Amino acid sequence: MPRAHRSPRVSTAIRDTLTLLSLPLVAALVLPAAFAGGGTRRWFGGRAESQRAEAQAAKDAAAAAFYELDTAQRDLRISIETIAAVDDSPAARRAAADFEALSHRIDEASHRYINAVDAHDLDRDDLEASAAARARTELTQAKDELGRVKQDLDRFADGLGPLLGKAETQLARLAPAVERARQSLLAASNALDAVRGSGLKADDLAARLAALAPELTKLNQGAGQHGVPQTLERAERVAREAEAIRAEAERLPERAAEIDRRLVSLRTRAQALTTRADQVEPVLSELRRRFTVACWEDLQRVPEQAAESVRQAELKLTEAQTARQAQRWPDATALLSTARALLNSTDEAVSAAGDRLRRLNAVQKDPQQEIERTRFAIRDAQRLAMAGRNTPDPRHARPLDDSVGRLERAIAILDGRHPDYWHFLTETEAVRQTVARVVAQIREERGATAH
Repeated sequence: MPRAHRSPRVSTAIRDTLTLLSLPLVAALVLPAAFAGGGTRRWFGGRAESQRAEAQAAKDAAAAAFYELDTAQRDLRISIETIAAVDDSPAARRAAADFEALSHRIDEASHRYINAVDAHDLDRDDLEASAAARARTELTQAKDELGRVKQDLDRFADGLGPLLGKAETQLARLAPAVERARQSLLAASNALDAVRGSGLKADDLAARLAALAPELTKLNQGAGQHGVPQTLERAERVAREAEAIRAEAERLPERAAEIDRRLVSLRTRAQALTTRADQVEPVLSELRRRFTVACWEDLQRVPEQAAESVRQAELKLTEAQTARQAQRWPDATALLSTARALLNSTDEAVSAAGDRLRRLNAVQKDPQQEIERTRFAIRDAQRLAMAGRNTPDPRHARPLDDSVGRLERAIAILDGRHPDYWHFLTETEAVRQTVARVVAQIREERGATAH
């Protein structure tokens, strides 16, 4: 309750009220007897004294109601301030506005009580019965109003439960979160020191850690300056980043060792591919001698391309070694990945020549095996298309029928004087791929229907 414009009499009334409330029970029981037996007051009769006693009882009851309301308001103000410090949602702002409206009602009820206390001096020797009765009535009315406002305040406090619980949860998380951030920063710093002590540089990690210094300053300044939600989010973000820096620093020795292993492995592989690439030319010679141009024409540039790819890979490995020595770990890793991709493509190209010769030899010796393999795939798909049906779905039947015709045309290629075995192989492979797509479509549609 605002205390700004109280008169000396108001302050005296409140002080007297609180003094009465703070007296021990024994003293409260002794006081009436002391007054009854004392010589400081003149007594004017039983009725006036009865009214005085009733007025005094009403005053005490009003004082108790005033004290309860004032205490409840103070406690609730702490709750509202707690919510406001954490929550800026519309519900929190509405709660603060509702509390201010209630506080205005509390001020009005409190002023009515204080005015009633100030208006009647119940200790006067010449207090008349009618004055005591008026005092009792006004004080009782003030007490009742204080009680009604207290009930409204209690109902309002009950409704704050969810907001207050959320705010208290965040406040409970705040101190541990800030401490975790500080400990994570310390751990990251220690990890960097250990890495540097082993002779490795970690300039990028050190720069990332240094960038967190302003965030630590804000954490140390506290939530009072930067807000609870913002401080909580900052603490969690700093902890995550510091933990990432610590983990990367601890992995750095292993990362360096892994780069060294990859450098050795890829150099060995490049040397092996150089040897294998030299063996492609004899394979091409046999292909040219025994098969039509269409069977080997696309492989003509493999030796040349393989040599160039290996040269490029070795160049990247040299650059990766330089980056490794400079401890530019991301650059070294990227260059190793590029070298590996070049060697992979070279390996595939070199293997393609030998695989081509193997497959052509097999089909030249016995084309029937490839034919039966493809026919079996078509027949299996046709049985699946007819399962549970009198006639197949045209969407399935048409590509299967086309596949039958395509296989027959591929077989006819073999009847010429110089069969294009490679065309035959690519056609049968294409037929099997088409059939596989039809089978997958049928199974997918039937699975959807079953569900």
